[in-house]
Amino acid sequence: MTTMTDPPKGDGFRLSQLLYDTRYRSMTIQVIALIAFMMFAAFLVRNTIINLENLGKDINFSFLGYSANYDINQRLIPYVSSDSNMRAAVVGLLNTLLVAFLGCILATVVGVIAGVLRLSKNWLTARIMTVYVETFRNIPVLLWILAFMAILSESLPVPRSFKGPNAESSMWLWDTVAVTNRGTYVPMPIWGAGSALVVITFLLSLVGIWAFGKFAKRKFEATGQILPTFWIKLAIFVVPTVLAYFVLGRPVTLAYPEFKGFNFTGGLHLRNSLLALWLALSLYTGSYIAEIVRSGILAVSSGQTEAAYALGLRPSRTMNLVILPQALRVIIPPLISQYLNLTKNSSLALAVGYMDLRSTLGGTTLNTTGRELEAMVLMMLIYLVVSLSISSSMNFYNKSVKLKER
Repeated sequence: MTTMTDPPKGDGFRLSQLLYDTRYRSMTIQVIALIAFMMFAAFLVRNTIINLENLGKDINFSFLGYSANYDINQRLIPYVSSDSNMRAAVVGLLNTLLVAFLGCILATVVGVIAGVLRLSKNWLTARIMTVYVETFRNIPVLLWILAFMAILSESLPVPRSFKGPNAESSMWLWDTVAVTNRGTYVPMPIWGAGSALVVITFLLSLVGIWAFGKFAKRKFEATGQILPTFWIKLAIFVVPTVLAYFVLGRPVTLAYPEFKGFNFTGGLHLRNSLLALWLALSLYTGSYIAEIVRSGILAVSSGQTEAAYALGLRPSRTMNLVILPQALRVIIPPLISQYLNLTKNSSLALAVGYMDLRSTLGGTTLNTTGRELEAMVLMMLIYLVVSLSISSSMNFYNKSVKLKER
């Protein structure tokens, strides 16, 4: 049997070409595979619906509008127990995103520092970083979460130790931060009239920093002139926002925590469950990022470093201009996986009582409404969307920093 590569001249399209013509065969196989997958999925859905009907259940999402009737201790938006299950799920989702955002930032900082220091020529520094990496990588993250929760709850002072003129404990940072075994109390911003303009100015400053960085990079590539980017970026970051703050009459004020009665009032209360989860996930993920950074740097040929030194570049310039741009193509792809792992590992928050998406929609709401399938499907879809968003943004960044040939 022969395989046709070009249709005979003068003949029209024939059904046999779907199998024997290489131009159509791959498309035919994909269509058949898609139809088979859709049929299998339809079978599973139909079988699930029939089994639920036999149990006297139907697929219904109206439970999202019912009153939740439970409290959420840590929240970013107003919430009371009489609010709907939908709002409770939103509060849990925001708590999940908060831990994921803070965790990714701290894990990146810790991982980069540890990864670079593991390559240090100082024996003691390199060994300390090795102990950190191997210790955190080889103990389950759940145990670290529980350990940090125990440390924060048992080792920190009780609130009553801050009471009286001869208090056993004292607040930090000029009496503005209180660290206790019930949580950490920090100043909370109070947004007055005109505060939105201050926030907009701050966001525009970040855009200005990004634009100046791109300009400085293009100027360096075109002329070789190195601008003092650090100090200029720092001025762009601080000066416009400070000027807007004072010109508008200081619309943003701070509410400081104060000890009254038996506990602190005022300020922003960061519960130990949030802190324990954040620190454990960050340090655990940071140990993996450290190895990723170390392997990315080692992937760059030592000849690149030697050539940069031969041209008179300082070690810091060599790292920023020669090593890191080449190492990023090795670092970023596995780094994306670590960000995704950190976000999904935040579902372990239930172990320390932190009310995230798993604890609200996939926990209390599921148990009180009896809507197991609906709650699990919604939770899986939300985690899928969040993970795909993180992956897409990091892949976009990966394309923007990859080496481009001239």
